[in-house]
Amino acid sequence: MSFPSWLHWLEQIPSTNSWSIEHLDQLQHGDVVFTPHQTAGRGQFDRVWHSPPGVLTASFILNGLDPAQHSGLSLAVGLAAIYAIEDLAACPNCLQIKWPNDIWYDQRKLAGILCEISKERLIVGIGCNLRVDFAAAGLGDQITGNPISLHQIYEPVITELALLARLRHCLLETAGVLQYQGFESLLPALRQRDALLDRSISLELPTKTIHGTGAGINSLGQLQLRTTDHQIQTFVTGRVQISNT
Repeated sequence: MSFPSWLHWLEQIPSTNSWSIEHLDQLQHGDVVFTPHQTAGRGQFDRVWHSPPGVLTASFILNGLDPAQHSGLSLAVGLAAIYAIEDLAACPNCLQIKWPNDIWYDQRKLAGILCEISKERLIVGIGCNLRVDFAAAGLGDQITGNPISLHQIYEPVITELALLARLRHCLLETAGVLQYQGFESLLPALRQRDALLDRSISLELPTKTIHGTGAGINSLGQLQLRTTDHQIQTFVTGRVQISNT
């Protein structure tokens, strides 16, 4: 099988992001690193990214983006991934962004994003549940975040190559928007997709946990939280848990 020149298809590697960083001098803007067998995937906060059969794991190389925008990059990337998936699955406006880096369908995790900066270049790691049997993989909801697979949303099953090509296209478009129009130009679409808006949430920080209500995403891509004393606080990072109340 022949692959497009931008695609580096590797049969098995520990992590597409780690491999990309190690071989960055060999990669060009728009290149994609993909493996069907990722053995040591990484998520946010150094958590393990589980990659059972059926999870698409890939990294995308983007040049020309300002590292100072890093707090909003995962949201911009998430929006691009949403557009790509919705285009292929023919489900307009069916996906949301759970700040800072998850894609949700009906409050269930469909994909996760890990953005890393190396040598002033952006490495975008995306893990998307394409056609996963979570029970057969032995992964419970407590590990995978109440997951859902794309094949449960849309049939027939989308191929890896089709999804990689569409993700690449949408990411390159979004990179251009960020370069020439800035992050703020994406805010209306991001706010429309904000899964935490007006939701009761808990934000876990290194030294404490803060409870409140999601109050939107600001112009820097930070989470705004209306705390129990009715004050608005902003956060660059943190683990979000949805309250059941």
